[in-house]
Amino acid sequence: MSVGTSSAPGARDTRHPPAPRAGDPAAELGIDPDDLPDGLVVADEHGRVVCFNAAAERITAVRAADALGQRLEKALPLEDLDGRRWWQLTDPYGGLAIRVRQPERNLLLPGGREVLVSARYVRTEPTGPVRRVVVSLRDTEARRRTERSHAELIATVAHELRSPLTSVKGFTATLLAKWERFTDDQKRLMLETVDADADRVTRLIAELLDISRIDSGRLEVRRQPVDIGAAVGRHIQAYVAAGQPADRFLLRIEQPLPDLWADPDKIDQVLSNLLENAVRHGEGTVTIDITATASPREGEEAGTSVTVSDEGPGIPEESMNRVFTRFWRGSKRGGTGLGLYIVKGIVEAHGGTITVGRAAQGGAEFRFTLPVGAPAYLAQ
Repeated sequence: MSVGTSSAPGARDTRHPPAPRAGDPAAELGIDPDDLPDGLVVADEHGRVVCFNAAAERITAVRAADALGQRLEKALPLEDLDGRRWWQLTDPYGGLAIRVRQPERNLLLPGGREVLVSARYVRTEPTGPVRRVVVSLRDTEARRRTERSHAELIATVAHELRSPLTSVKGFTATLLAKWERFTDDQKRLMLETVDADADRVTRLIAELLDISRIDSGRLEVRRQPVDIGAAVGRHIQAYVAAGQPADRFLLRIEQPLPDLWADPDKIDQVLSNLLENAVRHGEGTVTIDITATASPREGEEAGTSVTVSDEGPGIPEESMNRVFTRFWRGSKRGGTGLGLYIVKGIVEAHGGTITVGRAAQGGAEFRFTLPVGAPAYLAQ
């Protein structure tokens, strides 16, 4: 991208370079360096700065007016992590004639602030002199947040795996060593505990796989006709069979509902998580409303909304914006804090939306809306 050719030390104090030359891609696309999300610093063939955009100002805390016209190594005094001056090490203007770039690396600004830097050497001929050095700057904070998130995920998973695996190991070792000493009832109890803990490990691994697919955009949705009312009914029956009173659940279905095409397994996962949260963390009646609604996606006429609410204490107002983030827990009563993050990912993979609020009865209210959708072979 051409950014001008001014090289005089007394260059006009402006962040923007002179207008690009005719035929330049920047001129044709109307690109303003300040529109770029990353810091951009460009030096001309004499090594003097001719472009210093707004993001570069923010990242380096250097005013563009102070950088323009200065030599690159003075305007951008970078050091590597060993304290060596980076421009002297790389020598863009006098180094190898075949070098065209510097890959991204962590470097230090004055004061010890880290920044991610990559550079491109622009030559008019393959081994000719450098005409421009284009430097890209990125703040490391986003990467640090990602690294912290990964570290938290690893720590959480390690903690959650330790308990069931310790139990599995302890019971199996005991059974193998002292099998003849236990009664059949004792053996059954231990094996049932091992089975439950194995299921817990399986669920955790499934959650990790879901997170990986959501984060990488690879969560597959296999659409089939889904009777959402029947799906909710099955979950309610399972809770009643497990000992919950039948009158704790109120299912209301507005008719008629549009035909819904969705991934039945993943919708079951969403319903399971929302109902479990309402039963475990809420109080009173758990109300499930299923209604037809406008589609959350433009261009589609109808959608289906499911609202799950309870009569418990609800979610504090200050926590509402963190409910769908990783590791959020509504209480101290166990769990990985990953369930609602996965729920949001599944709903959004269907093209839907999910919200959280306060129910009319005072408890928590989760509402997700799915577009009617259709399988790819019918949409063509």
